[in-house]
This record gives sequence, structure tokens and C-alpha cells, in this order.
Amino acid sequence: MRGAVSGPRIRFRSGVRVSFRDFMPVPLFDTKTPLEPLHAELRAAIDSVLTSGAFVLGPEVEAFEREFAAYLGAGHAVGVANGTEAITIALKALGVGPGDEVIVPSFTFYASAEAIPPTGATPVFCDVDPDTFCVTPDTVRAVMTPRTKAIIAVHLFGNVAPVKEIEALGVPVLEDAAQAAGSRSEQGRPGALGTIATFSFFPSKNLGAMGDGGAVTTNDAELAAKVQMLRFHGSHDKVTFDLVGHNSRLDEMQAALLRVQLPLLDDWSEGRRAAAGYYAEAGLGELVTLPNAAPGAEPAWHLYVILHDRVDDVAAALGQARIGSKVYYRVPAHQQPAMREWGDSAELPVTAKLAQTHLAIPLSPVLSREQAAEVVGAIRSTLS
Repeated sequence: MRGAVSGPRIRFRSGVRVSFRDFMPVPLFDTKTPLEPLHAELRAAIDSVLTSGAFVLGPEVEAFEREFAAYLGAGHAVGVANGTEAITIALKALGVGPGDEVIVPSFTFYASAEAIPPTGATPVFCDVDPDTFCVTPDTVRAVMTPRTKAIIAVHLFGNVAPVKEIEALGVPVLEDAAQAAGSRSEQGRPGALGTIATFSFFPSKNLGAMGDGGAVTTNDAELAAKVQMLRFHGSHDKVTFDLVGHNSRLDEMQAALLRVQLPLLDDWSEGRRAAAGYYAEAGLGELVTLPNAAPGAEPAWHLYVILHDRVDDVAAALGQARIGSKVYYRVPAHQQPAMREWGDSAELPVTAKLAQTHLAIPLSPVLSREQAAEVVGAIRSTLS
């Protein structure tokens, strides 16, 4: 177990000093190791696409859409270029436009809010639950107005927001499931809980491409058809353009690479849950506040985010020990310069507190019990 951090060395309880060079670094993300056994299959997938000569909206995209929808338990999946455009397109498919309001949490990645203004609608920021970091019916109800057209429920860090309960408020719910691929709940998987949902396949996500990519999922065939049109210039046949759409398509290469990985997503998710368990076993909960799974949820933790009043001290010590960590939302979305027009008057006390006290520490499907103990040791040294 690590003791007090001092300069470039670590003091063990035994008093022996060793250099940080004697320890392997623990990255915040390990996107490389899980893919190493798949290199041959990934190369074969690339070769197959190169040989086919079909690079945009071809058989790989169609196959991935079917397979991903089946995995989620959703009726339809539509591949798009990235997770941000997925939200904008999904909102437009719902009919969101000028004069409408879309409720979105402020404690989330900026893109969740950034995707709203391109529809012409106004983002309205709400607070989150202090235990799950997700929106709730109460936090949404507090900012609802007659102009509310949609609610974005972010499954933050892989936790699962109470979508069904929020949808009971009478407004369509868009699930931002960018961080929740592989999570489960008693009501189903994120991506098949609300009216429509969006995913990002950025390389660091639980299911990551080798570049940008995203998807929109829904059980509504009409919504799926509209999303398909919106992703391709508002056309269904490349001849007649009924909508002002987007050029936003998941390409064949990324779809092929995602298809290789999708069968392993559940195994990787179990690895993430196991890693969270290693932290608990090592006593991390004695030092900081651990993330809480929402009732009935089994999160596939995309990020493992702890809370403490001294997170800056913890982050500095972890960095010195070559352990990755990151404060993600120190400036919440509603306080970002581009959002001040809509967010200046928002009073979000939980968001304000979380912004100052959260820290993501290493988590991946292959984080070992020893690595978790190493991280906890460094944190214990700092907070002791």
C-alpha cells in the first residue's frame, strides 16, 4: 500500500523508498489492451471493406445497425457521423424547432447542450441527483414550461437515468447514452428506454470506433425513417430532398470495426463493473465518496468518478505517481461562454457542488486488482 507522496518517490509504510520508475503507469483509459486480441479480426474487417469498394452506407453499416439494435432491444438503429450530430438529428426527428425548449442537465459533456441550438430551440438547464449524477423527474419538473418539447436524459458516466419516470411527465425523452453502452437496468438497456436515444462511438467510449461515429436508436419506425432522411441531406432516394438535413453518416470502415467489437461489449462491461469492485475492496470508500448505481441499474462505468473536497490535491498526487485522472466538468455546461445567453440565470446547487468535487480515476475492462490497489494507495497517502 502506498504511503505519503514526497517528491518523485513513494514512501511505503515499511519506510522503504522506491522510484516512480519502478511502477507501471495506470492510464485513465486503456483503449489499447482490450483490442490486442482482436487485431487479426480488425485487420480482416478493414481488408474486407477495402476489397468491397463500398465505403458509405453499405452492407457493413446496415449489418451493424441491425446487430446494435438487437443488442439494445431497440426496434431500429441508424448510424450517423458522431454523437453530437446524433442528438441534433434526433431532436429534429422529434419535431423540435424554433420557439421550443429542450431540458438538458448542465452536469454533462458540453455536446449534450451544444446539440440543441442548431435545431432553433432553446436549451433549458436542470440540476441532477447528487447520488447518481443523473436527471430525475423532480429536477426536470422544476424547469418545465408549456414550451418544453423534449427532455435530454443523460446516462452520465454509464449510470442509468430514470427514463420511464421522466417520460411520465408527458414530454418525449431523448436518452443521451453516449457513455452507457453496455449498461443495464430493470427496464432494459439504455438506448431502448425512451422515445429516442443517441450514442457516440468515439474511441474512448465503452464501444469505440477507430475514429468518429454515432447512432440514433428508437422503437418508432417513423422516427427511424426520419432520422435516415436527416442524416442524408433530408432525402430518402438521393433525388428528392424533402427536409433540410445533414451530411452525417457512419462510414463502412467504422461500422465494420464496431461489428468486430460488439460481441465483446458485455464481457468488457463486466470487466468495468469488476474494476469498480476492486476499488471498493481496496477501501476507496473509506477515503472518498464512491459513485452510486441508480436503483435497479448495473452501470458499465464509462468513467469512475469519485467525490471529495480535495480533488485537486488528489489529482496532483495521482499525476505525480503516473496515475491518470481528470476533472471533467469544472465549468458546467450552463456556465460555458457559448451557453451564457441561456444559462446565466440557472440556479443549480447540486451541479455547482459536483463541479468542484468530482474526479475521474482509472477504469477500463482490464484494470486489475493490483492497479486498483495502487490507485487507492496513492489517494490514501494524500488524504491521510
